[in-house]
Amino acid sequence: MRTLIVEDDPLLADGLAQLLRSAGLTADYVGSAELAEAALAAEKFDLMILDIGLPGMDGLELLTRLRARHNPIHVLMLTARDALNERVRGLNLGADDYLTKPFASVELLARVNALVRRSRGQGNLRREYGPLSLDEEAHRAWLGDQPLDLPQREWAILQFFLDNPARVLSKERIVAAVCTWDRDMSENAVEVYVSRLRAKLEPAGLRIRTVRGLGYMLEDPPA
Repeated sequence: MRTLIVEDDPLLADGLAQLLRSAGLTADYVGSAELAEAALAAEKFDLMILDIGLPGMDGLELLTRLRARHNPIHVLMLTARDALNERVRGLNLGADDYLTKPFASVELLARVNALVRRSRGQGNLRREYGPLSLDEEAHRAWLGDQPLDLPQREWAILQFFLDNPARVLSKERIVAAVCTWDRDMSENAVEVYVSRLRAKLEPAGLRIRTVRGLGYMLEDPPA
């Protein structure tokens, strides 16, 4: 899966590229819509992560041009948190999904993975862990047949635990994985969110164990 990141902030673009490469994807990045057009004309990409607020030609104009040429590339937009009109317009122009800045790395990967599955014709798949089911594309969760309410932080931390079952995860690793790009979550907050997750998961037999001095571990689900 080859990805093109179109982002004019070089630090963010490089961070996104490293994140995607760590997940096994090929990632390149450019800093403008004009350079993106040149890259797309020269190479084939499967997915584009497109910032709307670009210098010169903005991301929406680039998206309009691509869809006018019937380019089928999957597009994940990056928008400002309060830019509702941009998000609606982008989806109407043919974007597949969007994320508002700032965002958590695990949420970005979940949305990218959903687009990867869609491109492979797998559709909307649930992620299962014992009695727990997560629909990462629809952002819904269940314990058995009962819906599970998970605010954004709890959702992100639970995803990280599911990516690393039966592994001890330090607070530092959890913060690095689930905090937004402005790194606005403290290690003390991790304790609060883990406590809330425990209260929701333990009645179904799923246990997050504290490993003293090291961190937390999601234990194997009950048989």
